[in-house]
Amino acid sequence: MVETGWLLSCVLIGVVGYVLGRRGARARPGGDGATFATLHLAAMAAPYLRAGLARDSARRAVRHLRSLLGATALAVTSTDQVLAFDGAWEPPDDAHVRDLLGHVHGMLAGGRPYLIAGDELFCEAENCAIRNAVVVPLTTVGGRVVGALAAYDTQVSAALVRAATEVGQWASGQLELAELDAVRRRALAAETRALRAQISPHFVCNSLATIASFTRTDPDRARELLLDFADFARHALRRAGDFTTLSDELTCVDRYLLLERARFGDKLRFVVDVVREALPVPVPFLCLQPIVENAITHGIRHGGGTGEVRVVVRDVGCEVHITVEDDGAGMEPARVRELLGGEPPSGEGGGIGLANVDVRLRQIYGQEYGLVIDTAPGEGTTVRMRVPKNRPPGH
Repeated sequence: MVETGWLLSCVLIGVVGYVLGRRGARARPGGDGATFATLHLAAMAAPYLRAGLARDSARRAVRHLRSLLGATALAVTSTDQVLAFDGAWEPPDDAHVRDLLGHVHGMLAGGRPYLIAGDELFCEAENCAIRNAVVVPLTTVGGRVVGALAAYDTQVSAALVRAATEVGQWASGQLELAELDAVRRRALAAETRALRAQISPHFVCNSLATIASFTRTDPDRARELLLDFADFARHALRRAGDFTTLSDELTCVDRYLLLERARFGDKLRFVVDVVREALPVPVPFLCLQPIVENAITHGIRHGGGTGEVRVVVRDVGCEVHITVEDDGAGMEPARVRELLGGEPPSGEGGGIGLANVDVRLRQIYGQEYGLVIDTAPGEGTTVRMRVPKNRPPGH
């Protein structure tokens, strides 16, 4: 997909640069100016197209696309309505809209660029600047036509036809990326829901069993643990967005650790060291508990250590650094790769949680923000995570 995007961009720069070079030669001598203008206009339009084909995004992109082509007017349509228009009609009247949609339907029927000339436009105004047009399809994944670009001018030259076709293909590439982004977001949302659903069924069962064991011997303790369990479940299973605050995430971890401490007793010791400035920072929902669960699984249940788990949060300039350490059995590097690949330990679910957190961090913040795991057999495990403070949720 990246290679395709670069190819389309190169073709766009070449063809449209040629058109702009011819049209702007008097104002900007030399070819470099036209190339830079093309790159600038494409960069201005791309973010709006990456939002998908909708009325608002089309209105924001259409002016840049018209400048890119140097056309007298440009319309962006879906298959059945005009989404945006820029140029000689502003806004187009009903007759022009019906005319334009007729041209779009002609393009859809033929499956290729559709040329209109002279009387086909049915414009009754004697001084109308719209006399000729080329309509090109906008497609997305699988070549599905979702709309059209209609470039209008006093005459349709071969250069304009080529440029409109290439701009249409480039815009289609952006729309395809937008659709793939939407698919990716839905997949990540599904992974998040799956993570919530697999919040260790064994942990839930074991916690309830632990609570039950206190009901006769220490009813007050059982009641406290039941309230802790309710708080944990309320956070972990709630219907929420993709982000929460670090403070809320730490509250979830705190309840989780209290329940595990009741289960393991003195075998589990935990330390939470957090700077106050980091508490309001937005973090991906349910990003910390799976890491802590993994630390307990390998630090306590698999033996080999004193049972200490440390959660350390530091404010480091424009980032928050989160570290989860255990002094347990540790792992071979190959096992780390398996965990981050989503392969769970035999009979456990922690590995899926680590992989989920790692993927979400990389998707949200960039590839450099994945989990970093330091471990070796007998040396315990340290998992490090970085979260930017100044990046808005959903970036």
